[in-house]
Amino acid sequence: MCGIIGIVSQEPVNQAIFDGLSVLQHRGQDAAGIVTSDGKRLYSQRDNGLISNVFQSQHMCMLQGNMGIGHVRYPTAGSSSASEAQPFYVNSPYGITMAHNGNLTNDDSLKKEMFRQDRRHINTDSDSEILLNIFAQELQKQDIYRVKPENIFQAVSGVHRRCLGAYAVTAMITRDGLVGFRDPNGIRPLIYGKRETEHGTSHILASESVSLLTQGYKIVRDIEPGEAIYITLNGEVYTQQCAENPQYNTCIFEYVYFARPDSIIDDVFVHKARMRMGHKLAEKVQREWSGHDIDVVIPIPDTSRTSALEMAMMLGIPYREGFVKNRYIARTFIMPGQAKRKKSVRQKLVPIASEFKNKNVMLVDDSVVRGTTSQEIVQMVRDSGAKNVYFASASPAIRYPNIYGIDMPAASELIAHGRTEAEVAEAIGADRIIYQELDDLIASITEGNPKLTHFDCSVFTGQYVTGETEEYFNQLRERRSDAAKKNKNAKMAPIDLLTNN
Repeated sequence: MCGIIGIVSQEPVNQAIFDGLSVLQHRGQDAAGIVTSDGKRLYSQRDNGLISNVFQSQHMCMLQGNMGIGHVRYPTAGSSSASEAQPFYVNSPYGITMAHNGNLTNDDSLKKEMFRQDRRHINTDSDSEILLNIFAQELQKQDIYRVKPENIFQAVSGVHRRCLGAYAVTAMITRDGLVGFRDPNGIRPLIYGKRETEHGTSHILASESVSLLTQGYKIVRDIEPGEAIYITLNGEVYTQQCAENPQYNTCIFEYVYFARPDSIIDDVFVHKARMRMGHKLAEKVQREWSGHDIDVVIPIPDTSRTSALEMAMMLGIPYREGFVKNRYIARTFIMPGQAKRKKSVRQKLVPIASEFKNKNVMLVDDSVVRGTTSQEIVQMVRDSGAKNVYFASASPAIRYPNIYGIDMPAASELIAHGRTEAEVAEAIGADRIIYQELDDLIASITEGNPKLTHFDCSVFTGQYVTGETEEYFNQLRERRSDAAKKNKNAKMAPIDLLTNN
């Protein structure tokens, strides 16, 4: 999962892009990058690290121009090398840069096709570079001197025909304008907004609405699945549906975990959806465990707070904060490597022992993925004197890998895969575990927008909207398991051909 942003304005955009990325930092802490254009040339800064480390005063001064795109990276496909920090750039045609959120599922075949058919060389292991080159090739084969909206839309249509998987994109054509598009299933989010300033109208595209609202932009609407938007340097806006059979299959995990609670995704307030998740969890407890002995409900910060509070209120049980969080540790779930994740839990969370001592505690988390974090937390609670430790997940059991941009690579690394609920509870050391029902999770979201009738729920069901083969999952397991990442990152990083200035 990554965060993307793009702005076209009548004034410099460097600070606005930086500020927009700062509220998307939760979507990726591995690397960051910004590329701007003054209509003649590009200015780039990208590197590993948080945005506060990647962009210093000298970099901000160098990022000139009234148009630009930005990216924060969370690695799934590819590696954590600085050479794979985005946005990516390709010279031909026109000079195009691109920031991508998502994951292509046919990247291996596309990479071969790009070389054999299009004579394009892919320099990294990132599927985002492949996506950029596909878009560039679809523009180049039209053989036009300067791009027009119809050329952009024809190129995006070509991308949809060739690429499978999840992709929300902001791209910039150096002398012409800003492009945004979303895959035909709308798996990854992209929202459009604008604001009026003394210099004219400013336009923005971003992964989440917080990037708009925190800077005074008004939300215009979400980009539809399969749709493309083109905004010229002069601020002219064009949109067109570019897919043959678009349909909403938004990633349901955006609402469970990734998005900020103050975001609005596809017209659904994330905070409200998480409240309803807590409500549904409480109803399940009342339905299946009416004689419970829960003394206190405690969230595992931060994402689960909203659901935990609503659950406690519905059950009539005290809600307490039981952990102090070190906010300078990255999100544990998206850390590469099991050992690093496990070590970071006790660095990140410190229990307040008095809230647990001699109590039957219901811990609430947004999900249970590998189980490493949950196991460590349950043990910390027991060490703090809890009598019984129960565990509630705001999402159903995650039993299958995610292939659309979330780091859940191998089924064997998911604690619920092949296990019953009782076996999961035993594995994490809890006395009982309660999972959200999938129908209840879907209802929690669709209540905010009844037009959303389908979601990507593949991590719960094993059903993938892009129809991958067993061979694909075998290759995925080999490439993206924790062991594979450890071996890969131990190797020397390739030379970065796009120099950071």
